[in-house]
Amino acid sequence: MSLIRPFTGLRPVPSRAGDLLAPPYDVLNTDEARTQVAGRPHSFLHVSKPEIDLPTGTDPFSDEVYQQGNINLQALISEGLLQRDPVPHYYVYQLVMGEHSQTGLVAVASVEAYNQNRIRKHEFTRPEKEQDRVRHIDVTQAQTGPVFLVYRAQQRLDKLLLESTQLPAEVDVTLGDGVRHLMWVVRDQAVIDEITGLVDAMDSLYIADGHHRSAAAARFAERGGVAGADYFLSVLFSDRAVQIFDYNRVVTDLQGQSEEEFLLAVKQRFELTEETDPVKPAGPAEFGMYLAKKWYRLKVSAEKIPDDDPVARLDVSLLHGLLIEPLLGISDPRRDKRVDFVGGIRGLKGLERRVDSGEMAVAFSLYPTSLDALMAVADADQVMPPKSTWFEPKLADGMVSHLLG
Repeated sequence: MSLIRPFTGLRPVPSRAGDLLAPPYDVLNTDEARTQVAGRPHSFLHVSKPEIDLPTGTDPFSDEVYQQGNINLQALISEGLLQRDPVPHYYVYQLVMGEHSQTGLVAVASVEAYNQNRIRKHEFTRPEKEQDRVRHIDVTQAQTGPVFLVYRAQQRLDKLLLESTQLPAEVDVTLGDGVRHLMWVVRDQAVIDEITGLVDAMDSLYIADGHHRSAAAARFAERGGVAGADYFLSVLFSDRAVQIFDYNRVVTDLQGQSEEEFLLAVKQRFELTEETDPVKPAGPAEFGMYLAKKWYRLKVSAEKIPDDDPVARLDVSLLHGLLIEPLLGISDPRRDKRVDFVGGIRGLKGLERRVDSGEMAVAFSLYPTSLDALMAVADADQVMPPKSTWFEPKLADGMVSHLLG
């Protein structure tokens, strides 16, 4: 069993890639997706979120939605906008967001390795979201959304990927959010074989984003009988290349406490300092808190940080265990509607707006979870709290798909 292997990618004709590439299916709701595709009849959202082509109010999990997705995929193929490579390749995918650039390897990864925990997880999945992707794979006979994997930096592999980018890119598209997406095809068989060997020599890969996609691929593969289903579409990045943003919290109310009572309770658990400027934490175990148009810096004393539990020592765990649950009465952040999560890409002003509008009572800014912390949790076969990491930039859907059969 190879950990990864090359595949015959289904990809846009380079001159039309800008018409097809789309945000990941799960970062937009249906209304946002309808807006995105206005004037873009070939957007890959017609494949990944096909309810946008059916009447408003259509159940997004109905049979007709998945059938519409397949109709749209086949139309892109029959019109020649998507073409399948005749022989297996690896692909090099580079994303550029402002000053940040990251270069990864597009491959298919082993379901067997996933089941054996050599491709490691750090999140729970929800059955209904898994089933959605299982049905999408089943009806389209394709994996259209890549799983974002991370590996511990490997100097030779990183060098091979960067060498590939010295040639002209086959795809070079900047999407509406300003992120530039570039892709190269690895055609040299000697390089393909070397890449396979380098990855096979790794102890493990780690899922950064795409737990539902990988779980769905594994469930579909259990059925058997479909060629190619024993591997799933992935993009692999070095842990030194990726960028993690903070994932912040906002809460609707103070659990019946006055602002003064709440501040007093917080002071008993944290070192608390009022600040004149918005608080972006400078390091782990430090938080910003926005309450009644004022910012505060919260610090956790070292003796309150566990040494031997990779989950309990995460900042998201510290904030929950020391404040959100005991002081605000939120025990299950996965289901409690009083708490919401705000990706750090929206900035601290995004937190202020939620509170100043009266929608929320208090906001908390966090320091980004590190890749080392994520991998430590996965290595311990544990699960991170919900909304612990926010990766940017996002991979585009439609850059490369994996056809089955």
